Amino acid sequence: MAEPEDNVTIPELSCLLQMDPYLKSYEKDFKRRYGLLEKQLHLLQEVEGGIDQFTRSYKTFGVQRQPDNRLFFTEWAPAAEALFLTGDFNDWDKFSHRYTKKEYGKWELILPPKHDGSPAVDHNTKLKVVVHTKEGKRLYRISPWAKYVTRHEKSVIYDWVHWDPPQPYVHVHPRPEKPRSLRIYESHVGIASPEGKIASYTNFTTNVLPRIKDLGYNCIQMMAVMEHAYYASFGYQITSFFAASSRYGTPDELKELIDVAHSLGIVVLLDVVHSHASKNTEDGLNQFDGSDSCFFHSPPRGEHSMWDSRLFNYSSWEVLRFLLSNLRWWMEEYRFDGFRFDGVTSMLYHHHGIGSGFSGDYSEYFGLQVDEDSLVYLMLANHILHTLYPDCITIAEDVSGMPALCRGVAEGGLGFDYRLAMAIPDKWIQILKELKDEDWNIGNIVHTLTNRRYGEKCIAYAESHDQALVGDKTLAFWLMDKEMYTNMSSLIPMTYVIDRGIQLHKMIRLLTQGLGGEGYLNFIGNEFGHPEWLDFPREGNNQSYHYARRQFNLLDTDHLRYSQLYAFDRDMNRTEDKYGWLAAPPAYISTKHEEDKVIVFERGNVLFIFNFHPTKSFQDYRVAVEPAGKYKIKLDSDEAQYGGHGRLDHGTEFFTEAQPYNGRSNSMQVYIPCRTAIVLANEEIDYCY
Repeated sequence: MAEPEDNVTIPELSCLLQMDPYLKSYEKDFKRRYGLLEKQLHLLQEVEGGIDQFTRSYKTFGVQRQPDNRLFFTEWAPAAEALFLTGDFNDWDKFSHRYTKKEYGKWELILPPKHDGSPAVDHNTKLKVVVHTKEGKRLYRISPWAKYVTRHEKSVIYDWVHWDPPQPYVHVHPRPEKPRSLRIYESHVGIASPEGKIASYTNFTTNVLPRIKDLGYNCIQMMAVMEHAYYASFGYQITSFFAASSRYGTPDELKELIDVAHSLGIVVLLDVVHSHASKNTEDGLNQFDGSDSCFFHSPPRGEHSMWDSRLFNYSSWEVLRFLLSNLRWWMEEYRFDGFRFDGVTSMLYHHHGIGSGFSGDYSEYFGLQVDEDSLVYLMLANHILHTLYPDCITIAEDVSGMPALCRGVAEGGLGFDYRLAMAIPDKWIQILKELKDEDWNIGNIVHTLTNRRYGEKCIAYAESHDQALVGDKTLAFWLMDKEMYTNMSSLIPMTYVIDRGIQLHKMIRLLTQGLGGEGYLNFIGNEFGHPEWLDFPREGNNQSYHYARRQFNLLDTDHLRYSQLYAFDRDMNRTEDKYGWLAAPPAYISTKHEEDKVIVFERGNVLFIFNFHPTKSFQDYRVAVEPAGKYKIKLDSDEAQYGGHGRLDHGTEFFTEAQPYNGRSNSMQVYIPCRTAIVLANEEIDYCY
């Protein structure tokens, strides 16, 4: 990109620099980035008539049916010598329907209607673009703008299927309001069934949405929806960016899923992958026009060495059109409520984060290692999304800690609403893997949970899909894997392993939600301590679906303790919904006692008390609290219904004393059993937040 003028003015940069004076040294970098963004927006207005028109290019590219049933086909293939359309409609004649070459590498074909007035290409029939290269090759391609692709059971390659149903699904329910406290249920449609097969959108709508609602989650993050030819890629090697994966059902069935979620007051986010694309050629974007660039940088810049995938050229006008229209398509056509952007670290840096530890030194986030083309693309995407959809939610998967990632574009930030707190699950895994319970470093745990940039919101999670995959272990597996298949029955006495696992599983998740961020995420099934890891069918496991499923049937078996973990997760979310600690400012931590293994903090006028000690219970333990008054237990991990030991009397009322303690004006004495977490609320405070 060209260097912008030095006199760039960022409307609210002073707010950012006031919040973090250390960024003052990089003021020029912020101005340059913002200047590049302004330049792009100006060009969009001048050349394309503005962001609204530009981002609706899915209405002009690919195939479009006109009111008179003529079909317009438009593609961008700058390196092609000629383009033809073939398919069921012309008995796969490779030469009868030739595109006309237009300006800027675009190609156009118009098909008049049939004699009976119906479109020349029938709904649900197959098509291909035939690309003739300058070298004389003939290539068969799927349109990058294809809205539906399917694969025959015995085929490896996906087919472009013309999707134009006579009665398309019409959304009935409005989008819910943007939640103040974001509680995310990270989901994968294909594994959302106990059966060893690929589950459907309809199964998710019927059987999983009611569970999500019951559990108290108000947001679903949907993985692996954008079409990907290789199922075991977990949806991260995209082949068709505008197509909802046909392996789970039809586009209309996905629309119904989202509509029903909206009727339940649940917002739905798409896990969007704009950081890279599959290397597939015949059913992917790679070499669409026969060249090694087109949508991507030429190698080596256009290849990701670790992911074996292609990298977009974000400085290309037509790539911007494609990706920004892709975001708009999912918002408009399917009515998603926002996005979790995958692989942001890879986008932000020329080194893609490979071999970079990110010590936190600010020089790592500025300078030549930063890929400003992709950084400005993310600014542009966030600016457009939040301008057109004020309630849109965007989350960045970034491990680097880029400053201002989650500050508004008007401040010079990248404009994301949240970033994933990726250090937290790593810390829990490290602790469970390396330390005995009595050696847990309470101060270090608290530091990890609270070590986030002030004024930039985080999504906290104890584990996500990353920790559920083969090669890693879920929290439940780390805690109880030796006995999960034999000793989870409530009809037999709890063994030490199961007792410890159940108590710590609840405490870790509550501590993470209470202290770790401004939103919370759980991966499907982990709320009840899913007993198996996740592994997709592949050559290495003889194409087995045994581990590519979620055993919700275990919850319906009354005597198994999985339902106790489920009940705690449900009540944790419902308690948060009532008191809103995720939407409150960061916690005030009054106690982090190494010997006692006790953590006490207040957040949103709610008092959290954790006793991680494996054996010591404490009578009359003094805890600090600011608001005076009468407190009662609102959540107790030791309740019998949660697999606890029922050692606390919930009728007890705790009254504060005007005795300052640990930096707070008041204090009181409480009984905290070993391996127990309790949440107390002040009965004299109105918690309508």
